[in-house]
Amino acid sequence: MTDIARSPKQIGALIRKRRRAKDLNQTELGAKTSLRQATISTIENGEEATRIGTICDVLAALDLEFVIRPRRTVKPSDLEDVF
Repeated sequence: MTDIARSPKQIGALIRKRRRAKDLNQTELGAKTSLRQATISTIENGEEATRIGTICDVLAALDLEFVIRPRRTVKPSDLEDVF
């Protein structure tokens, strides 16, 4: 399944969702990445000051990866086709 995140808050929410699915608390994820629990919390809350390398380390620890692709736009007529 592919999730789309377009903001730091959405990235944080997806990281939290995956962490919980792997039955890890923030301290345990921090230990896997050599990060403090507070840093994991900062990422999950979508705070924008987090370094991209730190986010990549967290994604790797959760068996996730970035996928970069052109942004898709949805027209109202496209939505009608779904229903």
